[in-house]
Amino acid sequence: MQGLPSASPPLPGRVVVEQRWRDLVFLHWRVDPALVEACLPPGVRPDVLDGATWVGLIPFVLADTRFPPLPPMHRLGTFVEVNVRLYSVDHDGNRGVVFRTLEAGRLLPVIAARVAFGLPYHWASSRVVHRVDASGHELDFRSRRHGPGGPSTRIRARLGEPLRADAPDAGLAGFLTARWGFHEQHLGRTVWARNRHEPWPLLRAELLELDDELLAASSFGDLAARPPDSVLASSGVATAFSRPRTIEAPAWRLQPVTRRRPAPA
Repeated sequence: MQGLPSASPPLPGRVVVEQRWRDLVFLHWRVDPALVEACLPPGVRPDVLDGATWVGLIPFVLADTRFPPLPPMHRLGTFVEVNVRLYSVDHDGNRGVVFRTLEAGRLLPVIAARVAFGLPYHWASSRVVHRVDASGHELDFRSRRHGPGGPSTRIRARLGEPLRADAPDAGLAGFLTARWGFHEQHLGRTVWARNRHEPWPLLRAELLELDDELLAASSFGDLAARPPDSVLASSGVATAFSRPRTIEAPAWRLQPVTRRRPAPA
């Protein structure tokens, strides 16, 4: 079976929001598909590679949000976000992600994303510190959700060398990052929202510190206690979304279908 395309297909409609995602760290854990199936919206099943699916913990800077034809909101539309996401495929073959939480450092975008898309955004105090010295370039993310007992996370990683297209894990990296949309349940419907962006400039990375409560708050309490199975980073991409559309969700829950590992490019 062919792997996911390395470049995003054209959007099916006009652009409704543009953003830049930068300074990303991708932490991923391999899990049994049965553990995530109940977390997905109707009509969506876990996307599976070599008998497993994945849970991602991903901090980054979301920058320069723009709602065409309006200009970019440089200050209001730029903040640190940390999300926990799962990997999904629907019966039309759309492969994307399902968010369990999105911790964001600006309140108005949190409200707008909840109303417009039904996404599980939460307002948090979030920041990132860059450290560059003789040992390399580090990204140090910290986030704590506002409110009593809000979950927090700290993720500190050192950036490494570019990921080669012929590396043994390049196929897995593509599976985890070449996702051209998200599934979400909104107003009683399962929707699919497509996005586009250039191919990720991926780097290897080393996890230096992880003190996380977001995975546990997302029903995956045991994952932070063990090292992630994949650690990557990226300088980022510019992205655009089209309007979400409803998918035809069957009444029965689809069973996972195992995909073969794509051959290295």
